[in-house]
Amino acid sequence: MVFFKDKILSISEVFYMKAIKKIRVIVLFLTLALFAPYPLYSIPQVQATSTGTISVPASFHHLAEKVSPAVVNIRTVKTIKGGGPVFRHFQKNPFGKEDPFHDFFERFFGDQHQKEFKQRSLGSGFIIDKEGYIVTNNHVIENADQIKIKLNDGEEFEAEIVGRDPSTDLALLKIKSGHSLPYVKPGDSDKLKVGEWVVAIGSPFGLEHTVTAGIVSAKGRVIGSGPYDDFIQTDASINPGNSGGPLINMEGEVVGINTAIIPGGQGIGFAVPINTAKGIIKQLKTEGKVTRGWLGVAIQDVSEEMSEYYGLKNRKGAMVAQVFEDDPADQAGIKPGDIIIEADGEKISSSRDLTRIIAGIGVGDTAKIKVLREGRTKTFKVKIAKKNDDRIASRRDAVESEDELGIRVSNITPNIARRFNITDAQGIIVAEVQSGSKGSKAGVQTGDVIKEVNRQVIKTVKDYKSVLKKIKKGKTLHLFIRRANVGFIVINLKK
Repeated sequence: MVFFKDKILSISEVFYMKAIKKIRVIVLFLTLALFAPYPLYSIPQVQATSTGTISVPASFHHLAEKVSPAVVNIRTVKTIKGGGPVFRHFQKNPFGKEDPFHDFFERFFGDQHQKEFKQRSLGSGFIIDKEGYIVTNNHVIENADQIKIKLNDGEEFEAEIVGRDPSTDLALLKIKSGHSLPYVKPGDSDKLKVGEWVVAIGSPFGLEHTVTAGIVSAKGRVIGSGPYDDFIQTDASINPGNSGGPLINMEGEVVGINTAIIPGGQGIGFAVPINTAKGIIKQLKTEGKVTRGWLGVAIQDVSEEMSEYYGLKNRKGAMVAQVFEDDPADQAGIKPGDIIIEADGEKISSSRDLTRIIAGIGVGDTAKIKVLREGRTKTFKVKIAKKNDDRIASRRDAVESEDELGIRVSNITPNIARRFNITDAQGIIVAEVQSGSKGSKAGVQTGDVIKEVNRQVIKTVKDYKSVLKKIKKGKTLHLFIRRANVGFIVINLKK
């Protein structure tokens, strides 16, 4: 017998109540399973289908077995001047200039702290043909006195540098093995989709042939590493030592070269797209260096204000901020203020698009450049020249009137042009901006070159005063300005 709320229940009644409880539990379980957002049982693995169902690979071991023999470990030795780690510790002086230990070290050690020491580093790479050509990052082998390549089977070889391209951080090496070597085939990084599975193979922290997997997180990433930024972002684990190793798609093809990570950004890595690398590798293999095309313009992205000023439907294109005299664009007739919307048959969305496309055009080839000028489309045939970084670097060193906007302007004399390094002298220069004035609050700065006001070209101070006089008080002025180290901007302010 069982006492239940002052009642005596028989064994059969007890069993009956237990049965009711079980039924309730079963009903509750079925209800939860039916209405819960996720089933209570484990989710079965979704298989890949041709209809676009999400594919979760069961394993990556076949891919690792296929590619790993072509992935190499790179060890370098560099000679560093200025002392070893012990002496470098004392170079950061905690006592300031009055260091009580300075004379002691100078007396007993002299110039020992300036002696050379050997710095060793690790990286990765991959073989691209049976002859032993290896692709890696430039920063892995830059300034190296010795480069050793270790294969998956343990064989080691001395490597020679075939060519380097610091601008894209790529390098091509070669080893002489005396026999055919395993290699990987390049894929098509343009076909790579965000969300696709990728695999990284390399030597993070010296742990050779480490295989990690993830997905493509984004494409076309700009991380500020150089003028040709166009990285694949992935969450496949990449760490120091992975540099130069391959990023592989599910067909076992190289789609990227693992290059960079963000300090503190766990799970974020960046790879140079293989389509960017193909042309560079080819040039390095045949010429030992990379020759890029040069248009002869300084460019910038189209801002929102610029888009409104020109009445553009979108912000796509690259604005010409400056045209270098006697260079290809100048000879073809391209002018500052033109918006390049197409180059060599490719649409231009940003200034980086144009930089990348022009760099890939052969020197001496003629490219069709389509621009938007004063609301009309014009096409120019430009003969591409060779980019000369030294020459480019060397090109980068009146009667005044103050108005009611608090802006003092001046004609651009030859002396002012030299002083402010102004190569395009059309316009007037802002000599001074009164603190707290309308011009100051709107963002006008000393040194700005005013080229247009409300779409009217300004060549002299007289032009500027004439246009300003016609604008009624309370109306908006649109100043089209060229600013040093920035490019063209539009500043709006009320009179």
